[in-house]
Amino acid sequence: MVIRMNNGEMLILFLITLIATIFFTWYVKRILLKARIADSPIVSEHRHKSGTPTMGGIAFLFSISLIISLYYRNTEILIFSFIMLTGGIVGMVDDLIGLKIKEIQKIVVNISKEVITLGRLDVQPQEEVRVATPKAKSEVDELLKEGKVEVVGEVPIKTEPGELEKIICQIAIGLFLGLTGAITTLGGFQLGILAIPVVIIAVIGCINSVNLIDGMDGLAAGIVGIASISCCIYGYLFGQMNVIPPFLILAAICLGFLVFNKYPASIFMGDTGSFVLGTGYAAAVLLTDLPYFGVVALGVPIISVVVSLLHRVHIIKLPVEPLHHTLNHYGMSEVKIILTYWGSTIIFCAIGILAKMYLF
Repeated sequence: MVIRMNNGEMLILFLITLIATIFFTWYVKRILLKARIADSPIVSEHRHKSGTPTMGGIAFLFSISLIISLYYRNTEILIFSFIMLTGGIVGMVDDLIGLKIKEIQKIVVNISKEVITLGRLDVQPQEEVRVATPKAKSEVDELLKEGKVEVVGEVPIKTEPGELEKIICQIAIGLFLGLTGAITTLGGFQLGILAIPVVIIAVIGCINSVNLIDGMDGLAAGIVGIASISCCIYGYLFGQMNVIPPFLILAAICLGFLVFNKYPASIFMGDTGSFVLGTGYAAAVLLTDLPYFGVVALGVPIISVVVSLLHRVHIIKLPVEPLHHTLNHYGMSEVKIILTYWGSTIIFCAIGILAKMYLF
């Protein structure tokens, strides 16, 4: 059964989640440091972050488990928390597989005075690039012989599950949520037999949007935190109080993690964390029937996914994927990128709320 919560109870829910996440993140960070489970960034601009503990999203799983034990009588929170826990476990498996090194890739610099082509990239003089694609690997030896490039470093590439395996796991998460029967309407429409495919598409889209945006200190946690707080404000302003509890949990997790993940980060969330946030945001939007504003609030990661897809189908060409790494590659500082993305998310959310006030 869904138990409606008053303002005081929602404040307690927020504080419990926030304090638990801060504590568990601190505790998990200590364990990861001792176990030497650390990140090895493949982006050259981020090589100084090598050694920072990753898989910090494990702390989210502890916080969610605590929420389940305290609020198991509330069906909506129980379903929401269970789905987040499932997403986190899938992400953790991905992280664990990634602890095995698949290959070592060269990093080369163009030491000639002309633009050279390596793979799909046009490399400027003195520009560093990673030799990643099969085409680039077949070309680099010849460029080395000609004295046009020089090897300046190497980077380990982690083992990853295949794309099909990832999608199957994400479909399973969406299927679990759909089979609960808790989602029957969305945006004013009765879903009927379309409920399960709609839920699966939403979950896959949200997981990959948040996962793609997770690549700089506090970027993913900040964006999801801002979007979640904005959803709470939206629910309060327009009398949809059922919207608030799940988004409060998400906001508290993000804010608690940002204590350690803000720039300069002392821990990264890994796929464990990004899957929790992506799955949780999708579940919160679907369970509270907030599709239009929910999509607008997550507009920045969605745009980033669209840009990456355009790159992958060769409509545009990025030197580094995704977009925030390209901006960093061209000289925009990490802090400016993070603040720009956070600020853009705030603007998207404000537009969504104002549009609801004055247009609908």
